[in-house]
Amino acid sequence: MPVILRIKGFRFFFYSDEGFEPIHIHIEKAEKRGKIWLEPEYREDYLYGFTVGEVKDIRKIIDENIETLKSAWYEYFK
Repeated sequence: MPVILRIKGFRFFFYSDEGFEPIHIHIEKAEKRGKIWLEPEYREDYLYGFTVGEVKDIRKIIDENIETLKSAWYEYFK
């Protein structure tokens, strides 16, 4: 399970057997979990347990690092 980023206690990663799915990222912090699709369009699949403030932080982190996240996906699953 490649971890791409660790920021503000959040871990952004994908599972190594998900290359058949569109680009997405999983997010965890303690017992909280989420999954956000990055392509073909940016949309949240689920965000369980996160506060409103944490969701804002997650969105900002993804916005600021979208190219890093996508590049890591393409590099891993090429």
